[in-house]
Amino acid sequence: MSSKSVIDVEHIARLARIELTEVEKEKFAKELAKILDFIDQLNKVDTENIEPLYQTTGLSNSYRSDEPRNSFVMDEDLTNKLIGQTPEHEGRFVKVKSVLEHKK
Repeated sequence: MSSKSVIDVEHIARLARIELTEVEKEKFAKELAKILDFIDQLNKVDTENIEPLYQTTGLSNSYRSDEPRNSFVMDEDLTNKLIGQTPEHEGRFVKVKSVLEHKK
């Protein structure tokens, strides 16, 4: 596998903030190369006389009302299970790193 592909995978991993082993880097570099080869094939297809397809359903301005669907009951037990899976929490709130800079 080319070192460029591995470098690309390392860059993507940094952007996604995930750590990869050397084996995973090689695996994903191969997969990325296959994906890019496929995109290259698609770019070679002659689409000169093909009308653009913007959507397939025929629906226009379709929306649903913004109402709870009550798919499941959010009770204290479920809340505790969900919050319990987080790396850090305080009470029933998930703690995350700040994404804003603090100016002094």
